[in-house]
Amino acid sequence: MTRDMRPDETELTGNWILPLGQLSGQLIADETCKRIDELVKSSLEKIAVSKECGAWETLYRDPKDGRYWEKTYPQSEMHGGGPPKLQVLSPEQAKAKYQF
Repeated sequence: MTRDMRPDETELTGNWILPLGQLSGQLIADETCKRIDELVKSSLEKIAVSKECGAWETLYRDPKDGRYWEKTYPQSEMHGGGPPKLQVLSPEQAKAKYQF
């Protein structure tokens, strides 16, 4: 399933969905969530974890094009931190926030 980042991509935002006919109310990860997980496991290099937020904000680098990607959980009020988001940061933003 892993597909490398396209040059025109700058943001991937996952969602949790309730399958049709599901009565238990259990949400499942959508394809974007699955892709984000696969990308951080196999395609992106982990650079740093936020000193302020811990693993809730993690910086990665794409070795193919050098872009920095930040993984966050923008719906942190949800159980388990909510679905993930990957967003490009400029080198300046990445260095300022993650101090590397």
